[in-house]
Amino acid sequence: MSNKAAVKYSNEFKEEAVKLAFELGTTKAAQQLGIPIGSLNNWKMKISSQGSKSFKKNTFDLEEENRALRKELAQQKKITDLLKKTTAIISQDLF
Repeated sequence: MSNKAAVKYSNEFKEEAVKLAFELGTTKAAQQLGIPIGSLNNWKMKISSQGSKSFKKNTFDLEEENRALRKELAQQKKITDLLKKTTAIISQDLF
């Protein structure tokens, strides 16, 4: 069993890696990118069978990600507002 942690590659990276594999060959592309040849072969097969939509997120995933990002943004805005108020209070006490 391998001690290496699983690496998560972005969809854009996978698509570009496959393009490079078609240009240079799978072995050479995998070596240049520092990725396993098996992974690159899997990505090539997925694109061959499913076309360019193979790595695209579906609408549900995008909506879920959008909700999570909106929630995170709202939390960050609250923190920013609190820091602004705190800074104003501290500034008043100093002068």
